[in-house]
Amino acid sequence: MRQLILLLALISILMFSCKRVEDCSTKTIEVTATAYNSLAYQTSSNPHITAFGDSLKPGLKYIAVSRDLLDSGLVHNTKVKIQGFDSLYIVKDKMNKRWRQRIDIYMGTDVKAAKNWGKKKVNIQYCIPNIKTETIE
Repeated sequence: MRQLILLLALISILMFSCKRVEDCSTKTIEVTATAYNSLAYQTSSNPHITAFGDSLKPGLKYIAVSRDLLDSGLVHNTKVKIQGFDSLYIVKDKMNKRWRQRIDIYMGTDVKAAKNWGKKKVNIQYCIPNIKTETIE
């Protein structure tokens, strides 16, 4: 019985994944990637609240994006695959408008990890939802 439940769960996951692929177009772009921490001197007087109003919690896989990337479909809550990382990251913050073609990887309060990351050119991949239009007669 347990194996049947696991099999059904696996089938459901595969069906859901396939549906998502059909409903979006994958986009890959090269960006400059830096890292940041939720510390007042790096962000604002309330460093755990993003520009979108989300709460940051150390250990979660979040990124901030430059505002020009918002127009490229990299909007709030978009899942992003970053070259060099196994996990998906989620767009939860946006950067100061002076930055272009840039992401900032959230590294909680680990300043050493952020400094070790430095600044790199990386490819990122994300999905843009396909717009479906219907003719009403």
